[in-house]
Amino acid sequence: MKGLRKWSRILHRDIGFFFIGTSIIYGLSGIALNHLKDWNPSYFVENKTFTTDLDLKKSANLKENILKLLDKIDNRENYKQHYFPSENKLKIFLTGNSSVIVDIYSGEVNIEYLKRRPIFYESNYLHYNPNVWWTWFSDAFAFSLILFAVTSFFMVKGKKGPIGRGGIYIIAGIVIPILFMIFT
Repeated sequence: MKGLRKWSRILHRDIGFFFIGTSIIYGLSGIALNHLKDWNPSYFVENKTFTTDLDLKKSANLKENILKLLDKIDNRENYKQHYFPSENKLKIFLTGNSSVIVDIYSGEVNIEYLKRRPIFYESNYLHYNPNVWWTWFSDAFAFSLILFAVTSFFMVKGKKGPIGRGGIYIIAGIVIPILFMIFT
C-alpha cells in the first residue's frame, strides 16, 4: 500500500504539472461557455451609426454605391455580399463576420463589427476540438483527469482520507451531479 501511495503522489504531481496550462484553458472556456445566454464569449460587438446620402435603393449602380459607402466607413476589400431583408433595409456582409445595415430611405447606417475576445476566443476554439491532433491531446487530458481521481484515493490515509472526511467529499461529489441530472 505504501508503494501505491508513493506512485499515486508521483503520477498526480507530475501529470498535474504537465496539464496546468490545459486545465486553465478548459477552466476559462468552461466558465465562458456556461454563460452563453449572458454574453458571447468568443466575440464582442462594436456598433457605429451614422447617415449617408448615397443612393442604395435597388438599381443598376447599387453595387458601386455599396463599394463607395464601404470606402467611407470600412474598406471595399472587405465586401462579401448584400441583400434586402426588408423593403427599406439593405444588409451588407463584410469579412470577419461584420455587417452593415442601411435604411435606404433615411440613410441611417449601422455597422456591427465582431471582434475576437482575447484569450477567450482561443480557449473556446480549443474547447470545441478543432482537429485530430488536439483531439488526441484532449483525450490524454481527459484520461489524466480520471487518473487524478483514482490516484487521489490513495494519497491520504486515516481520518482525512477516503475512509474519513475525504469519503464525505467523495460521496458529495458523486451525489450532487446525480441530483442535477435527475432534477434538471
